[in-house]
Amino acid sequence: MHQQLGLLLALCIMGITGTQAEDRFAGVTITTQKLTDKLYMLQGAGGNIGVSSGNDGVLMIDDQFAPLAPKIKTALAALGNSSPTYLLNTHYHGDHTGSNAAFGKHSIIVAHDNVRIRLVAEARDATVALPVFTYEKLARLYFNGEEIQLIHMPHGHTDGDTVVYFTSSNVVHMGDHFFHNSFPYIDLDAGGTLAGLIRNIETSLTFIKDDTLIIPGHGNLATTDDLKRYLGMLKQTRIFVSNEMRKGNTLESIIVKGLDSKWESWGKGFINEERWLTTLVKSLKSQ
Repeated sequence: MHQQLGLLLALCIMGITGTQAEDRFAGVTITTQKLTDKLYMLQGAGGNIGVSSGNDGVLMIDDQFAPLAPKIKTALAALGNSSPTYLLNTHYHGDHTGSNAAFGKHSIIVAHDNVRIRLVAEARDATVALPVFTYEKLARLYFNGEEIQLIHMPHGHTDGDTVVYFTSSNVVHMGDHFFHNSFPYIDLDAGGTLAGLIRNIETSLTFIKDDTLIIPGHGNLATTDDLKRYLGMLKQTRIFVSNEMRKGNTLESIIVKGLDSKWESWGKGFINEERWLTTLVKSLKSQ
């Protein structure tokens, strides 16, 4: 799973498309995990998808890569409708918005203001793939019998991240603020910051309950304890690097010394230990 995540995020960053991408995704299977009587998590390649299906129709959170749109539609059809009424983008990265064009013809795409700004600036997507409803701080949708809150988490993973909270079902989609059991990717060039990521996780834990089901941006379904452990990793590794920098140690020497062995398994994905230490040093220098 870690190797697959690394490949997929690399594809996203490199912008590989067309036949080459289609070949790479040919063997991907979309799996569906039922969370409640109306909420589901879909996994395939790229960011995890959240789905609400009920009397009002289907709402989907994120849509992975463009070549996977037909497979995602098949999975959605089994849940009630292959064309969601609403499509929510947690942020702008292509492993979460790649299928926007395929769904945008029939779905209302919703995202933070900065997601539309960045997609337009990249000139990557046709108009049909762009969010048509954007918000600044908080938006609410009333769909399938519950209030769904879209909460902007500023300057965390990027500058346009949304955490989606299903208030009645007690389910949260964290987007890429949460890489389950893995070091995260912080997009420093797109407004992401380590301090913001930590602050936003702490904010999320003020409304997340002990028994909340948590859909991470990447990785398997998680619990509140998993999220707290992830927050602990962020803080502890930041303290380690901060202390080393105070001693005058360089990035190179910090990499050679390395993190405590308890974090070894966290670096087996796209963001290995060296890349995570590099992110920590860059983040702390910019504060």
